[in-house]
Amino acid sequence: MDIKAQMHSQKIYYCDDEELAAKQLECLDALYDFNHTRPSQMEKRQEIMKWIFAEVGENCYIEPPLQANWGIHTRLGKNVYVNFNLTLVDDTHIYIGDYVMIGPNVTIATAGHPIEPSLRKKVAQFDIPVTIGNNVWLGANSVILPGVTVGENTVIGAGSVVTKDIPANVVAVGNPCRVLREISEHDKEFYYKNCKIDETAP
Repeated sequence: MDIKAQMHSQKIYYCDDEELAAKQLECLDALYDFNHTRPSQMEKRQEIMKWIFAEVGENCYIEPPLQANWGIHTRLGKNVYVNFNLTLVDDTHIYIGDYVMIGPNVTIATAGHPIEPSLRKKVAQFDIPVTIGNNVWLGANSVILPGVTVGENTVIGAGSVVTKDIPANVVAVGNPCRVLREISEHDKEFYYKNCKIDETAP
C-alpha cells in the first residue's frame, strides 16, 4: 500500500515521506495566497478555494486566515459560512454539508497519534474521516476530533471538544462535548434566552 492509500486506510502509518511533504507545500503556498487577499478580492478568493478544496458548493464564504494540512481532502457543501481562523487537519476526508456555519477559531481534525511513546518517536499517525451534517453550527473555539460525525441541524456550543458522534437536532456543549437538549418548539419562539423571534421582521 502506497503512502497516499495509507493516509485513508485508518491504520497507523509513518508520515515522513518526501513526496507527501512536497505535495503539502503546494497547499501551504495556496493558503498563503488566500490569506493575503484583500477583502475586496472576493473573486480571487473563490478561485483559490476551488483550487485548494476537493469540492466547493455554491455561495461558500471563508474569512481568512484559513489553515489546512491538505485542502484536497476537504469537501464543502453549498452556503457554507466560515468565520476567522478555521484549522483543517485534513490528512483524510472532511465532509462539510450544506448551510453549515463555523465560528471563529474552530479546529476540525482527522489526524491522531498513538498514545504509545515509541510509536510517536517514529512519527506514527492515523487518520479517520470527519463528517459535519447539513445546517450544523459549530460555535467559536470548538474542536472536532478524528472520526466524529455531527448530525444535521445540531448546534455545538462555543469551546466544546467533540470526542464522539453527536446526533441530529440537538444542542451539545462541553469538554468532552455532551448533548444538552434537543432542539424544540421553544426554539421556534425564542432565539436567545427570553428574546422572542419577531415573525414580522423582514
